[in-house]
Amino acid sequence: MNAFRYAQARDAASAMATLAAEPSAMYVAGGTNVIDLMKEYVERPSLLVDIAQLPMRAIEPAANGLRVGSLALMSDVADHPAVVRGFPVVSQALLLSASPQLRNMATIGGNVMQRTRCAYFRDATQPCNKRAPGTGCAARGGDNRRHAVIGGSEQCICTHASDLAVALLAVDAVVHVQGRAGERAIPFERFHVLPGTTPQRETVLERGDLITAVELPASAHARGSYYLKVRDRASYEFALVSVAAAFDVRAGRIRAARVALGGVAPKPWRAHDAEAALIGRQPGAQAFAAAAQAATRGMRGYGQNDFKIALTRRAVARALAHAGDVA
Repeated sequence: MNAFRYAQARDAASAMATLAAEPSAMYVAGGTNVIDLMKEYVERPSLLVDIAQLPMRAIEPAANGLRVGSLALMSDVADHPAVVRGFPVVSQALLLSASPQLRNMATIGGNVMQRTRCAYFRDATQPCNKRAPGTGCAARGGDNRRHAVIGGSEQCICTHASDLAVALLAVDAVVHVQGRAGERAIPFERFHVLPGTTPQRETVLERGDLITAVELPASAHARGSYYLKVRDRASYEFALVSVAAAFDVRAGRIRAARVALGGVAPKPWRAHDAEAALIGRQPGAQAFAAAAQAATRGMRGYGQNDFKIALTRRAVARALAHAGDVA
């Protein structure tokens, strides 16, 4: 770990000003991702700005749903009655994330900002365009079993690590951000970006931007949501494939549907084709199979991860069988 300085932010304005003044400074809250990456010399900040004491921990009703402060702990959000009742997919995704000890430290804002678990990214001796642009992507011709089958590029085929982010995509979450230009709200589907030719850029945030809250809009499909995580072992493991499925039914037909995928792309992946295959259909095995087939449209493997395509189909069908309107 490199030497660094430490400062505790008094308020959001001072935190943003400090980051703006020092190009290699970083925010830290729970520290469950940043400190790990510092130990591996992937992140080398000159200054850590501690934002953990800022007043952003509340979980409270909003105009049309729930507002979750960016510093709320994963464990508190997972167990909150309003989340369990109105957004079960979010609670389930959080409970399937990490270990209880980490969930008691990690924050919601930090979770959606966490970086990939790609072994080449985390090994400073290996070529990685995300960590060191222009050095190459070792995964494309290397050990790519856990890598992306959609959304990657010549520059990067990593996968996004967050379970929560997949769930937030399925419930149409909105990220509230404070920056130098003021406050803005970002629909979650537009929050993360694909690697393209700039894999080092992972979100639409600008330097110094601070996530203040995540808004969860209430909806019938959010109440009928479900999270399925397929992994190599049953505890403390990242997803090979995950599915956040949500739909609601009126008069025996699916009126609205969301299918979001994890473990298959460099960002949480919204399977729009799968959703379209569900609308207007009667919920059941035939509709779910059609959606599962549509969910893998455009996917391609790199050898060791070819199995993820068939696994995604099975996971989508299974997740949809558990989801549905419970109103």
